[in-house]
Amino acid sequence: MRIAGLTALALLAFAGNSLLCRLALAHQLIDPGRFTVIRLVSGAAALWLVLRLERRGTPVGGSWGGALALCVYAGAFSFAYVTLPAGAGALLLFGAVQVTMVAAALVRGERPTGPQALGFVLALGGLAALLGPGASAPSVEGSGLMIAAGVAWGAYSLLGRGARDPLAATAGNFLRAAPVAALALGPAIVTGPTIDLLGVAYAALSGILASGLGYAVWYAALRGLSPVQGASVQLGVPVVTAVAGAIALD
Repeated sequence: MRIAGLTALALLAFAGNSLLCRLALAHQLIDPGRFTVIRLVSGAAALWLVLRLERRGTPVGGSWGGALALCVYAGAFSFAYVTLPAGAGALLLFGAVQVTMVAAALVRGERPTGPQALGFVLALGGLAALLGPGASAPSVEGSGLMIAAGVAWGAYSLLGRGARDPLAATAGNFLRAAPVAALALGPAIVTGPTIDLLGVAYAALSGILASGLGYAVWYAALRGLSPVQGASVQLGVPVVTAVAGAIALD
């Protein structure tokens, strides 16, 4: 029950990220480069503060591999949502996550059960249908960016499965990722358009609640999930995102 509760909280945080990002970018309140940097910096600050207040003297964990995966995911995610609807973006993201994590599990020798294999095939079929020719197909550029974000998030999740201290590991990843993202997206930040304070608030909420604390919860949940399970449960996020997006974003 503890793992199920942590997983549910993490999935709600993932859906919140899609909604906050799309809400900010759809109304042009902020550009994707600055949204990414503010998201990572605010998440790093919040996690560092929690770690210092709750566990004084506890060193940060994480790794540069996790930080790089986090940077790629966060950047591609934001730029993809310039053109993608919230629900379609979440479906592409977590479909790519599932493919990445299940493929890694197969390479390691883990074999999915019959229902898990069927779900994997259905997920691939859904991605193919969504990306196929048709009036409702999302943009090719946005789809490619979101699939890249999904692969990076799958790698980030796999790297986090062995974290002994989820909060310290997530804090370390964010503290490493924030300056890397700021340097990589420097030109976009300097030359970007004027931003609205509401856009900054959405980015900060995404970083502090939906990303920083949400990912710490996800790392804690992953300790009780296999790679196939971790991949599969995330496919509930597009459903939540699509319903919430229809209500909040019309």
